[in-house]
Amino acid sequence: MKIAFIVTFFPALSETFILNQITGLIERGHEVDIYADDSRKELKVHPDVEKYSLINRTYYNKIPTNKILRLLNGIKLLLTNFHKNPPVIVRSLNFFKYGSNAISLRLLYMAILMQQQQSYDIIHCHFGYNGLVSVMLRDIGAIQGKVITTFHGIDVTNYVKNKGERAYDLLFQLGNIFLPVSELWKRRLIELGCNGDIVVHRMGIDCNKFCFRARKLRDKGVVKIVTIARLTEKKGVEYAIRAVAKLAKSKPLLNYTIVGDGSLKEGLQQLILQLGVDNIVTLVGWKNQQEVIEIIKNSDIMLAPSVTSRNGDREGIPVVLMETMAMGLPIISTVHSGIPELIENGVSGFLVPERDVDALAEKLNYLVENPDIWRNMGAAGRGFVEEYYNIDKLNDKLVEIYTSSMSTSMRNYS
Repeated sequence: MKIAFIVTFFPALSETFILNQITGLIERGHEVDIYADDSRKELKVHPDVEKYSLINRTYYNKIPTNKILRLLNGIKLLLTNFHKNPPVIVRSLNFFKYGSNAISLRLLYMAILMQQQQSYDIIHCHFGYNGLVSVMLRDIGAIQGKVITTFHGIDVTNYVKNKGERAYDLLFQLGNIFLPVSELWKRRLIELGCNGDIVVHRMGIDCNKFCFRARKLRDKGVVKIVTIARLTEKKGVEYAIRAVAKLAKSKPLLNYTIVGDGSLKEGLQQLILQLGVDNIVTLVGWKNQQEVIEIIKNSDIMLAPSVTSRNGDREGIPVVLMETMAMGLPIISTVHSGIPELIENGVSGFLVPERDVDALAEKLNYLVENPDIWRNMGAAGRGFVEEYYNIDKLNDKLVEIYTSSMSTSMRNYS
């Protein structure tokens, strides 16, 4: 099959779930192209990006953020490309039908970017807003293929809050298959009016890359805690720091490492200093996957206190939790989004209410004082991930979904 992936950023260290699908499909003999708005120009990239020469497969929509430059460059593109496919160019500027995606000239830029590779079997879009643009591109004739959209979380929370409950009407009308990553987001899609083919398809990990090790208390009694997350509000890192600080006086052998970067980094560093725990809490910035694996390997407990942000943004199911469970760590997380579909409270970890520092501290204290349960919790987590979040199984299922979509006529599109 010839498959196009429509994403926002590529490569992105925090989105290994997309990378795992792309490389899995390539290994299965399929041809994959990637379309992205831009590269985050991260200092660290996943080794698979180079291994599979993925940058050579990626087409960037280099649309200027400055509106005047965007307009001037858009006029230039229009004049130099109009003769190649006049109907598509004209339809890409239909402001009445396609709204802000036409007004912003995004449709025009994307249509011109895709003019060399117009036909695909599958157009797989990650995040609903990319699916919306893709059905518009197909509607104007800029691209062909079955449109399959994966919904992760922010696209059915914050995006809908900003754009309105009818934001995806056109996508629901013209799209072919909708893949929420959790049962929670499946229910949300139905609430938003999606009555098409909805299949819960979870993100997954390569379990072979994450070796299980039964956890036990170290000889000197030091307990190493880890959080791996973008430093944004919905990750709830502030509450983890406060919980660790709450225990620090009575549990002086705690060591807490926070892996990640983001807009809240400076504020979190200030909080660490204010709470007087800079001797046991360390922000180490972004790490690549192999570095993250080493950090998890040398840790005992994972803290992942996700919250609903003030703008309504919520998680999907964080892939890093799957990786950590696969390596045998017990997890302390929150009753948030699809996380309870991954972590069984009291079995593979503990779940507490969002923003509840006392509850986080209580469960952390319980795990610290009862290291004998780490082994069983870790084993339960590993088994669950192998059964339900194994990327090999999930990629086989994804190919089946693709094949099924191609064997049926495209709804509302010919």
